Parts: sequence; C-alpha cells; structure tokens
Amino acid sequence: MKTKILSVLCVSILGFGTATPALAHTDPDQAFFDAVLGRPVGLAATVVGSAVFVVSLPFTTTSGSIKSSADSLVGKPGRFTFTRPLGDFSYPPYHHREHYAGKEKSKPAPAKQTAVIARSGSF
Repeated sequence: MKTKILSVLCVSILGFGTATPALAHTDPDQAFFDAVLGRPVGLAATVVGSAVFVVSLPFTTTSGSIKSSADSLVGKPGRFTFTRPLGDFSYPPYHHREHYAGKEKSKPAPAKQTAVIARSGSF
C-alpha cells in the first residue's frame, strides 16, 4: 500500500513539475477581477442567452438565422467565459474557431479560374 501511494506521489510530482505555467502576462489585479466579476457575469450571460435563444428559436427558424443567433446569444458569451485566458480581456472572441478547427478557411476560387473549370468540364 505504501509503495502504491509513493508511486502515485512520484508520478504526480513529475507531472506537475513538467507542466509549464500559462504564458499570458496578465496583471494579478485583472486576473482577480476577471475571476470574481468577469467569469460569473459571462456564465450568467451564457445561461440567459441560451434561454433567449430557445424562446426565439421559432422566429429564427423562419428567418433562417439560427446559426448567427446561436453564435451571438450562446457562442460569444460561452467563449468569453470558458476559452479566454484568465485576466486577458484582449483575447479575440473569434480566435476559438480558427485555432481549434485546425483548418484555415478556404477561399473561393477566383472568377477567372471558375470560368475555365466550367468551360473545360474537368478539374
């Protein structure tokens, strides 16, 4: 039993010893106010936005704007609350999509290239 506890302790120390601290250079005061005010307000905004989204869903369905309303009411407050580093208010809200998707958005083919493909009928 003692060897098992000692083994777990050693592995934990090695694991935490190799962990790198966050690279964000934030002011401790900003981190404190973000933890005390920013995150709870962001969580409340996410919950209220989710409720408003569900209530407005019949209207957004008819107008075809479900994706944009979901992003505005639920996605942005959620990213502000859960994906932003603590105390970093300059973190862009759109960073999440490009960073975690692993793909850059593909650009549409230029008009000239599209016309050539359409005429030739092959790729």
